[in-house]
Amino acid sequence: MSNNSNKKYLNPYLGGVLLGLVLLTAFYVSGRGLGASGAVKSIVVTGVETVAPSHAANTEYYKNYDKAHPGGPLHNWLVWEMLGVMVGAFISGAIAGRLKWKVEHNPKITSKTRLIFAAIGGILFGFGSQMGRGCTSGSALSGMAVMSLGGFITMAFIFGTGYVLAYFARKLWL
Repeated sequence: MSNNSNKKYLNPYLGGVLLGLVLLTAFYVSGRGLGASGAVKSIVVTGVETVAPSHAANTEYYKNYDKAHPGGPLHNWLVWEMLGVMVGAFISGAIAGRLKWKVEHNPKITSKTRLIFAAIGGILFGFGSQMGRGCTSGSALSGMAVMSLGGFITMAFIFGTGYVLAYFARKLWL
């Protein structure tokens, strides 16, 4: 099958229900919701502690982070959650025959341009997740699951901003 329209994807409504069940299970098993930015933060802290231990030892942020996460940052279950997400995505792509080294983009732009803007978007989203004290899954989904006003506001602004900016960035993928 070379045409993407012939490929079968999971029904988005079923996917939403499954995501909700995963979130419910996370609350039941671990006592907290999901989140990806916490995993990235744990990996960054571990990297800084490995590469520049004196800097980490003399910086208040790293000291406080270690106090909040006894046993080290990699003992944070979110790191293993994200590893599972990546392995699961790889297995799903392999089973569905979608593992390819290609960049999907508008024919009017190059793969390099698409990758540069993807990186810029990822960096901005990562920065925003730290400013908002969590990513889409941690702040918005998990926040909304516990009826947090902040979770609803976060979700509204994530999707609202995406909707507004899509007009300006649409040529990167259409």
